[in-house]
Amino acid sequence: MDGIDRKSVVNRHRISRSTVDVESPLSVGNGEFCFTADATGLQTFADWHSRSASRAGNRSGMPLGTQAQWAYHWAPNPHGLDLEDTMEEFPTPDGMSRRYPTAYDWRLSDDDARRDQPAGHYFWVNPQRLHLGRIAYVLRHPDSGADVVDPTELEDIDQCLDLWGGQISSAFSLGGRRTWTRTVVHPRRDILAVSASSELFATGNARIRLSFATVHDSWEADEDWGRPDSHATKVVIADDGAAHITRTVDASTYSVRVRAEGAAIEAAGQHGIDIVPNGDAVDLIVEFTPDPCARPLPSAAEAFASAAEHWGAFWQSGAAVDFARSSDVRAAELERRIVLSQYLTAIQCAGSLPPQESGLVCNSWGGTFHLEMHWWHAAHFAMWGRPGLLERSLEWYRRILPTARQNAARNGYAGARWPKHTGPEGIDSPNDIGPLLLWQQPHPIHFAELIYKARLEDPAVLERYADLVEESAEFLVSVLWWQDGTAHLAPPLMPAQERYDSSTTWDPTFELAYIGWALDVACQWRRRRGHHVPDSWQLAAQRLVDPPVSEGRYEAVRGASQLIDHPSLLGAVGFVPQTGRIDLETMGRTLDWVLESWEWRSTWGWDFPLVAMCATELDRPDAALEMLLSPLPRNRVLSNGHNFQVANRLPLYLPGNGGLLAAVAKLLTEGDGTTARPLPQGWDVRFEGFAPRP
Repeated sequence: MDGIDRKSVVNRHRISRSTVDVESPLSVGNGEFCFTADATGLQTFADWHSRSASRAGNRSGMPLGTQAQWAYHWAPNPHGLDLEDTMEEFPTPDGMSRRYPTAYDWRLSDDDARRDQPAGHYFWVNPQRLHLGRIAYVLRHPDSGADVVDPTELEDIDQCLDLWGGQISSAFSLGGRRTWTRTVVHPRRDILAVSASSELFATGNARIRLSFATVHDSWEADEDWGRPDSHATKVVIADDGAAHITRTVDASTYSVRVRAEGAAIEAAGQHGIDIVPNGDAVDLIVEFTPDPCARPLPSAAEAFASAAEHWGAFWQSGAAVDFARSSDVRAAELERRIVLSQYLTAIQCAGSLPPQESGLVCNSWGGTFHLEMHWWHAAHFAMWGRPGLLERSLEWYRRILPTARQNAARNGYAGARWPKHTGPEGIDSPNDIGPLLLWQQPHPIHFAELIYKARLEDPAVLERYADLVEESAEFLVSVLWWQDGTAHLAPPLMPAQERYDSSTTWDPTFELAYIGWALDVACQWRRRRGHHVPDSWQLAAQRLVDPPVSEGRYEAVRGASQLIDHPSLLGAVGFVPQTGRIDLETMGRTLDWVLESWEWRSTWGWDFPLVAMCATELDRPDAALEMLLSPLPRNRVLSNGHNFQVANRLPLYLPGNGGLLAAVAKLLTEGDGTTARPLPQGWDVRFEGFAPRP
């Protein structure tokens, strides 16, 4: 088979537009740092794009963020609030109890006692990821001199995101005068590079402004421009004309360096600087760092060249697919989603921390990340032959091992209990669901096995991740509840389908299958390394109770199946590699029942690839494709490639993008990564570069 012309495939889906799209601004980034721009190529109309933008139906504006993995903020805690203040006692089947930080429910009204819990609220909204700064044009109409405040005032918009080069090119006219802007992020540094030329510069009707806000006191908002005295911006203009800025927000500090060629830098109010052109062109470099940095800044030209080299290498690495030969009318749309999802997850989900659900565009859930979603964001990197992009975030698990061990030991468990909703410190955010969730616990074992397979069973991988595998396995063994010689999952627990009473829920099907598979893998890792397998691990894997069945179908949890929210019981096949623990005929009947009866409008973006993976393993690729291309609102993919989710609160949802890529890898290939699976008539797909997987 001839190799795929990857550049042609990618360029088919470069984003070109001639109008403003409030839902779909374009981003450039490197996994650690990301900048999202409007139609001008900068953040000129950030307020218009914000969550307060006018909307109709389920449409809303997508914020324009400037965010980095390292940039977090903790609000002051003058009253010494402690996570211990959020602990509640939960009974266990033997009449004892265990303690979890659950005394908070963000969904309730402000006057409800569980919403008005001070420590619960504090640790729910903290830490927050900082919006590092707004880089925008300041525009005036050349004829009237009036400020331009709305993007609809622009004329002849021409904008393109060149995916192969990682560059946004933007052009617009104002009063007949043309402005051109190119925007990239350096691939290895938190640097934004801008090259701008404008017929408005010489007349003083356009300049560039870098300005700063403080954090918002709501977990649903990113920035607050209304409290200028609550934060500090110190600007020093060096002899060479560069600006050195120190930002202070409560106890958080960071540094910004700005260098402009073809312009002077001037202070602009209490919290900003202006880049004032002295000709018709400006090259701008802005670097954000957690501490002052003396490393020489690259030129804008050097940054553009580095970005082009990086993105060309990215697209030539790993897997690629080509749907051009398919006659099914849906093929082009699926290919578009695949290409754009590769780009978006590379810039948003491939950093040194697990990503938040909205990546580095804007804050969701206060800017913290959800570890059960980490698989959906990043597991596909290994499947698509780019395991290094997944490995970047795995060191974080090792950093928080002491906290995860304490989290387990609080209730007498061994090993590490990974938090659910957390920030860089690994502190479990208090709420009535997260601390009782279990399905993130096997993820490090799954990640390690994916990387081991993708790296062709390199023994070095076994040593590199042995501690994460073993700490996770120790917890999984100790969390099981033994009854009459059989291991169960007992209350208190919350399944992935977050619709059950945690104090009475037993034996969720998905978690049983996932934990059973993970324990099998952990035992195998011990054997691969030539180590004795603990008897407790083997016994737990062998005697884990079978998932519950009723009326010939799997139940979601023992004795109950609600038809709303995540259909996670289907994840026992597909998401979980086959081990013989699940009867495929029973799961086939379960899939039919779910497809016919589920309340699909209550599902989330990752549910569609979850169901598709199950259908694939049951040899039903037609159902898998129907699910991946479902027209339901939370499977909608915007023109910028993002999976839209919830107006205002979640205008983008990266688990849907990463999940799509994982599902496609499984849909197209067998576990060796090279053998093609049969597809329905009308689908003729070429692929290359997929890695072996469990």
